[in-house]
Amino acid sequence: MNDIMNKEEIMKILPHRDCMLLLDDVENFEGTSIGHYTVRGDEFFLKGHFPNDPIVPGVILCEILAQSACVLMQDKMTDGNLPVYTGLNNVKFRSPVRPGDTVETKCTIKRSKHPFYFAEGTVTVDGRLCVSAEFSFAITNSSKTGD
Repeated sequence: MNDIMNKEEIMKILPHRDCMLLLDDVENFEGTSIGHYTVRGDEFFLKGHFPNDPIVPGVILCEILAQSACVLMQDKMTDGNLPVYTGLNNVKFRSPVRPGDTVETKCTIKRSKHPFYFAEGTVTVDGRLCVSAEFSFAITNSSKTGD
């Protein structure tokens, strides 16, 4: 698949909705996902982080990475399956992301042993490295949670 997916297509894979869907588009290109999100400035996470000097929180940038990586697992994201973070390693925050910035993610799955997937990725803005991280997921079935 080399087509760029829009939000409606992303929602067929990811369970995230409303203010927690943090991708405008994403492409799966030869085993690497390349995603984009433009920070509008009215997001809930900017209201208090920080007044008069908004900066996208690092945890939100990590969530954007995770959502981008999950597109690479779209064949596993069926029948009520949910991706759940299991770890973040070697996370480095290099440069702030602010309203008006368009972040670009690049993620790859480095290895897997279902239901666990191990990935690495970066967030850049105009070629400037903002975040790099290694992270892992478990694919769980939502019907099995909350019993």
